[in-house]
Amino acid sequence: MSVRLQEASFDPGAETNAFLAASAGAGAAVTFTGLVRSRPDDPVSTLTLESYPELAEAQIGKAIAEAVVRFGLIKASVIHRHGRLAVGEPIVQVMTLAPHRQAAFDGASFLMDYLKTDAPFWKKESTPEGERWVEAKPEDDDARAKWNKP
Repeated sequence: MSVRLQEASFDPGAETNAFLAASAGAGAAVTFTGLVRSRPDDPVSTLTLESYPELAEAQIGKAIAEAVVRFGLIKASVIHRHGRLAVGEPIVQVMTLAPHRQAAFDGASFLMDYLKTDAPFWKKESTPEGERWVEAKPEDDDARAKWNKP
């Protein structure tokens, strides 16, 4: 179980290879990498993520611990960036190892849903019209809510 918060970019392939190096007993690995995006109908030049790193690390660590227990994961890791990021750069990488594929997928999905809705990050986009704070999306809340069902 690991959490890494950083300003510097990272190489998703190298991170995945390092994560998989200790995969004894695993039957499945899932990796998700989120990127800064810009759409033609809503262009973004940069994304700035603000956080209180000590708080974010502690809270993400608790979510990882919950995912490990809840889905029977062998290992899970989250890398999350903060600071100013350019379009196309990786923002986050979630990696899970489990005995079976469904547990690995569910663990990664659970962690991403947590990161999108509850992790203490504040996002500001720079656009041709100026800067704007990113608002929470109802579909992200809906995705997170599915994990609260019995």
